[in-house]
Amino acid sequence: MRQATIERKTRETEIKVTVGLDGTGVSSIKTGIGFFEHMVEQLARHGLIDIDLKATGDLHIDDHHTVEDCGIVLGKAFAKALGERKGIRRYGEAYVPMDEALVRCVIDLSNRPFLVWRVQMPSKKIGTFDSELVREFFQAFAVAAGATLHFEAFYGSNAHHVAEACFKSLARALRAAVEIDPRRGDEMPSTKGVLGGSL
Repeated sequence: MRQATIERKTRETEIKVTVGLDGTGVSSIKTGIGFFEHMVEQLARHGLIDIDLKATGDLHIDDHHTVEDCGIVLGKAFAKALGERKGIRRYGEAYVPMDEALVRCVIDLSNRPFLVWRVQMPSKKIGTFDSELVREFFQAFAVAAGATLHFEAFYGSNAHHVAEACFKSLARALRAAVEIDPRRGDEMPSTKGVLGGSL
């Protein structure tokens, strides 16, 4: 089973995460940020990726450091679990509707980090959660995981629905991209023979 554990401790946060890429979507998420926990649970459930995430952070300031650092640690765990990335499908895409909202996510596990974010959040807050932190999480995740991520929200008037569709679409895209391609065997999914580096 492709699994990895990463720990990170700074003056702002202390985080430990374990991911299993070939899981069943089981999760245990404890960050002290209710809405964010709900979103990471969606990532696990709809990606069929097991995630155990424990984080403590300077929530007396705001949620920013904890959310961003969780993105970093989760991304690093994904990268470690993927190893050399041989045999994977590499690409994945998903359209996810959430009531009135529709979001598309396309991913390339290229080891060349990049985020394209064509998402307008309808409001600045989702309860007490700053909606701008959704992008911050995906930016941190993309860089740490070595993933090219493209998000586009076609429409949506409820920020909760837009955010949740983003997480669910990433989950579905990741599920496809990390899957082992039986036709590829142990080959690298690149004509270069390696993933990463310059274009």
